[in-house]
Amino acid sequence: MRINYLLTPLLLFATVALAQTGDEKHLTNIKQLTFGGDNAEAYFSFDSKYVSFQSNNPKWGLQCDQIFYLDVTKGLKNPDERPQFISTGKGRTTCSYFMPDGKHILFGSTHLANDSCPPPIKPYLNKYLWAVYDTYDIFVSDLKGKVVKQLTTEKGYDAEATISPKGDKIVFTSTRNGDLDLYIMDIDGKNVKQITNQLGYDGGAFFSPDGKKLVFRSSRPKTDEEVAEYKKLLSMGLVAPTDMEIYTCNVDGSDLRQITKLGKANWAPYFTPKGDKIIFSSNHHSQRGYDFQLYLINLDGTGLERVTNNSIFNAFPMFSYDGKKLIFSSNRNNAPGSRDTNLYIADWVD
Repeated sequence: MRINYLLTPLLLFATVALAQTGDEKHLTNIKQLTFGGDNAEAYFSFDSKYVSFQSNNPKWGLQCDQIFYLDVTKGLKNPDERPQFISTGKGRTTCSYFMPDGKHILFGSTHLANDSCPPPIKPYLNKYLWAVYDTYDIFVSDLKGKVVKQLTTEKGYDAEATISPKGDKIVFTSTRNGDLDLYIMDIDGKNVKQITNQLGYDGGAFFSPDGKKLVFRSSRPKTDEEVAEYKKLLSMGLVAPTDMEIYTCNVDGSDLRQITKLGKANWAPYFTPKGDKIIFSSNHHSQRGYDFQLYLINLDGTGLERVTNNSIFNAFPMFSYDGKKLIFSSNRNNAPGSRDTNLYIADWVD
């Protein structure tokens, strides 16, 4: 689930090395991997050679997000080349992730409910909103796009699934209990267990490198007015993601801790390779609201450090399993007036 933008820049080369105009000391050798539309939630395969991601690039004939995978060692041959299609091309998809065998990818999809993309969100109270489609379920596909297994069948929203580096567990977000909570299941979809149980949207969870902890984003309404609005929106299949903080907990839900207390939207968290810090996207510094940069923070909430300075949207960071690369989404390098969100990969410098 992510922020969407459209328009396409004119670019001449498929993989572009970028000059850095600001202080981004943790990132070197930045390269652009996609060219047009909205491309996001790119996550590495266990061997760090490939990424799965979602895109709505209109040049690929897409009406809404679909799932692809890409060899990051090669990139695309030209800007118009479409990578390997993984999802069915029906419905809307989100949150893909390579399975441990490197031969399958899991993702959320609404295709069982309808071949068409779900209808766009209708304006409500002049708020920026995300849709929580109750037709999302989690599927596994081979690398040719053949769905081989459905992992969830409960009524309601099931999506935002990611896999433990140990290759044994999947964490995901579900409304099966009436709220947006985190659940864990075995890699084959069995032994589902609820992890969070406080009112609010808990989502976008990832495991720590040792598989023992989770990091996730959460909106926790507190006042009666906030609670009423959250419940009203959720009953409409919507959430307002403008007030979120970063939390961690053990994989059994114990030792729940709020890591950020920055205000505004703090989201898309991921553990650093050593597991001692979290990288995440935030607009807490912005006077305009829409200006998302990547930050680092220690697990105790100290040591906040800004990572990106180029462009006004940087999000969805993930480290390669060897800790050498960072992939993220950004609108840097866009043509004037363009609002594309593309994938970028960089060498990581501690």
